[in-house]
Amino acid sequence: MSEIDPVQREGVLSGIRVLELGQVLAGPFAGAIFADLGAEVLKIERIDGGDDARNMGTAFRHGDALNFHIFNRGKKSLALDLKSEAGRAAFESLASGADILVHNLRPGVPQAMGIDGPALCARHPRLIYCEISAFGHTGPMRERPGYEPLIQAFSGLSSTNGGPDDPPIRIGASVCDQGTGMWAVIGALALLQQRQRTGRGGVVSASLLETALVWNGQKVDAFVNQGLLPVRHASGHPGFVPYEAFEAQDGPLLICCGNDRLFAKLASVLGKPEWLSDARYASNRDRLQHKAALLAELCPLLRAESRQVWIERFESVGVPCSPIHTVPEALAQPQVQALDLRLPVPGEDFHLTGLPLSFDGVRPAYRSAAPRLGQHNAEFKLPALATAPETRP
Repeated sequence: MSEIDPVQREGVLSGIRVLELGQVLAGPFAGAIFADLGAEVLKIERIDGGDDARNMGTAFRHGDALNFHIFNRGKKSLALDLKSEAGRAAFESLASGADILVHNLRPGVPQAMGIDGPALCARHPRLIYCEISAFGHTGPMRERPGYEPLIQAFSGLSSTNGGPDDPPIRIGASVCDQGTGMWAVIGALALLQQRQRTGRGGVVSASLLETALVWNGQKVDAFVNQGLLPVRHASGHPGFVPYEAFEAQDGPLLICCGNDRLFAKLASVLGKPEWLSDARYASNRDRLQHKAALLAELCPLLRAESRQVWIERFESVGVPCSPIHTVPEALAQPQVQALDLRLPVPGEDFHLTGLPLSFDGVRPAYRSAAPRLGQHNAEFKLPALATAPETRP
């Protein structure tokens, strides 16, 4: 194996200090990205219990829930009472030496403590200040709190998920929370580049609502520009046919014909060359108009054989297809295993999913486990907390 570049070993953001006042998910996920990329992330927590995510589920390791470990790997924990004069002075000292601050505090709290973006950046002009909210930094609902399912519902995202006859359904992953954390990081990195030219930082504002609207942008833009209301397509797509899940003899199979060439290959495998001369199916736009007729012919053909038979036949001619896996089935796939996304947590007996990117072929490794509450207070000459007994299953 070739020697890894020292900068890569330390992380591409080595030398950058991030302060995180994060709760549960969006803010901590942004902090986790920074930490995985090599920044020193100081997680500032309440002295009375810390991040609520520590208790977001049953105890997993050291008394903390698995969710806390997932989103707080690689950080240092500083327990501070920001309501006290000493705590605010300690925070101000930390802010003076920080490059980036990220928070998802309840709206109004930063202003009440005098650590809102304009105020803090006025005192520390080089600071890049990232604020994450539920509904955005402006507008009549800017001070309202919010959670993932609430934002999915409010934004219309839930209304576009599921099948035609389903009620609105929450997307299973926390796409708004984690997506907003990603946008905050992207904004911070952009201002970090700008700071090299200007010497000044600035304020990045991101919100779950904006993220939800952007993720649903195709549906939003179709309505705004064409007056088209979104239709729920289950596993399907509004712009391609056939492009969805079908029942094979032994389970569902997803087929994606993203152009007419792929449809021609599908028709050949299915022994239906006449489809290519049928005016109803001649082009993708024709198939969109006659989707019900095509599927009435296609579905019985696919039910006649097992998924594996169809996969082998379709893959042999290049038609994209896949069985619909469960999580254990997906993890067992050689391709997933080859990507090696599950990384060991230093000093622990478990693995977590890493960042979905690599540098020169190397995925960023975890530098440390999630910290105990106030674990690094002494390192920064802060008062230590009384420690509670650990819980290790």
